[in-house]
Amino acid sequence: MKKYTYTIKTAFLGMLLGMTASVQADSLFTIRHMANEQNLVSLNVSEQYLLLPIQENAPESKIGIIKNNKQEGTYMNVRLARERVDYYFPLSLSAYKGQHISIDIQGLPESSLCWKELKMSDSFDMTNKEKFRPVYHHTPAYGWMNDPNGMFYKDGVYHLYFQYNPYGSMWGNMHWGHSTSTDLTHWNYEGVALAPDAWGAIFSGSCVVDKENTAGFGKDAVIAFYTSAKPSPWGDVQSQSMAYSLDNGKTFTKYEHNPILTSAERDFRDPKVFWYAPGKHWVMMLAVGQHMEIYSSTNLKEWKKESEFGAMQGAHGGVWECPDLVEVKVEGTSQKKWVLICNLNPGGPFGGSAAQYFVGSFDGKEFVNESPTQTKWLDWGKDNYATVTWSNAPEGRCIALGWMSNWQYANNIPTLQYRSANTIARDLTLYRSGEELYLKSTPSAEIKKARTDKVSVPSFRVSGPYEVKSLLPSNEGAYEIEMTLNNAGASKITFSLLNDNGEKVTMYYDVLRKQFAMDRSESGEVSFSKDFPALTVAPVADTKGDIRLRLFVDRSSVEAFGEDGKFAMTNLVFPSAPYNRMVFDSGTGKFTVKSLTVYKLQ
Repeated sequence: MKKYTYTIKTAFLGMLLGMTASVQADSLFTIRHMANEQNLVSLNVSEQYLLLPIQENAPESKIGIIKNNKQEGTYMNVRLARERVDYYFPLSLSAYKGQHISIDIQGLPESSLCWKELKMSDSFDMTNKEKFRPVYHHTPAYGWMNDPNGMFYKDGVYHLYFQYNPYGSMWGNMHWGHSTSTDLTHWNYEGVALAPDAWGAIFSGSCVVDKENTAGFGKDAVIAFYTSAKPSPWGDVQSQSMAYSLDNGKTFTKYEHNPILTSAERDFRDPKVFWYAPGKHWVMMLAVGQHMEIYSSTNLKEWKKESEFGAMQGAHGGVWECPDLVEVKVEGTSQKKWVLICNLNPGGPFGGSAAQYFVGSFDGKEFVNESPTQTKWLDWGKDNYATVTWSNAPEGRCIALGWMSNWQYANNIPTLQYRSANTIARDLTLYRSGEELYLKSTPSAEIKKARTDKVSVPSFRVSGPYEVKSLLPSNEGAYEIEMTLNNAGASKITFSLLNDNGEKVTMYYDVLRKQFAMDRSESGEVSFSKDFPALTVAPVADTKGDIRLRLFVDRSSVEAFGEDGKFAMTNLVFPSAPYNRMVFDSGTGKFTVKSLTVYKLQ
């Protein structure tokens, strides 16, 4: 065993990515390197954080806290720096201020750069320095994010929890992060809500407001349901657990009798819980391999299996995940239908992950799909996954949110301080086309509150290339475009978003095929994944008469909504500069741009 004492005097450089910290000089660590890459860092805790130097392509090391010879909490997997530092992430030590602890670091060579770069700090600057970070989409302040979890509305506040790694910008160490909003557009980061425990990492799930105190935790308690995912040498185990909050979801107490539901199935996860009023009981939807299981309960603690759904239904190109079962209004009627949202990975229409849905009936125990021979997609882009809806939503609304990425490349997108954003919020309704009912995804009305500057382009006719040379006087890459087109014999109605570096996103209506398409193959940085350059295509009902389209552009994404949401298409893009102009083209024939309005969003 070797023992080293590092006295670190810091006029600490502005940390990479602008994540600066004020570090007290003469911080003293005692570092002991032992056999087989085992290491102990001993310290008297005087600051809030131990800043961990991260190298993204490094193998994972394990970090745990030891106090009085006992392990505190669970070990985290962290890609600690070996040859270089990509960024720093904080390990909170606030609970140990004034105490002596040891940090157990396993699987890190003695020669690693990490040992010279560990820093103590009383602050961690989360100021954004990423050029691709969206303006009006939710992102984590730092770290990795995937599925939205536990979304509920209460007392004027929308709560969004999410799969979160606070120790790196790649998947791992699943916690629930927490953000809140009053307008579904501007979000406040509230920190970690649920951390891993003896039952495992905290995978996806849902929250309910227990208005009648059926669980006995208190009237209006917020109760979270999540999958505990425990790794094991004999195979991972997934079970369902719960936690309750008496302060509107700010802090949670885990139920002392977790797990509440177990199974011998390998994939058994993502509980979506809701109240079924006609039966006066709770329902839990679970994703199990390539089917869903439905359970019921009167007290949220004991659950009875009622039925299964999925055999010979929909797409089965990958594992089913993140179920949701909601009642949705049928437009133009007083009727409602049940919609089962089913996310799957892989198996999406353009590769990788995607969200499908089924429309039917539900009696509190069994869901019946009305169209068992059809596969219906919630979004026709590559980057809307794990879509679920808000519990306890106001005014009977059904509001959905997705994870704006794809498992084909999510870990590799060109950001470092954070990874992943959510889609904009969308109100779901049903509309009838022929004999079928389909979901309509309409941008939630709250997004209009983000509008500031407005530019209206006069109507113009397109009979060849036509350029709108400026979309906004001050273009920072975050805006909305509303336009109405009218065809006059064109077989293809084409328009592109471009920047001054020759990068572009091309969209078009194929009149003969009745399709809307988006091509991002020349959109900017695409080399990080062979699966990223893509052409995505959505069916459209008709291209006669007026064609209405809304585009939401936000630095690293384009979301298209046609005909008030009859189709939605979500795609990431990574341009080197904002798209600041548009070019229209008719090929053969003509069309008219009857209206074109651009709103700056912030």
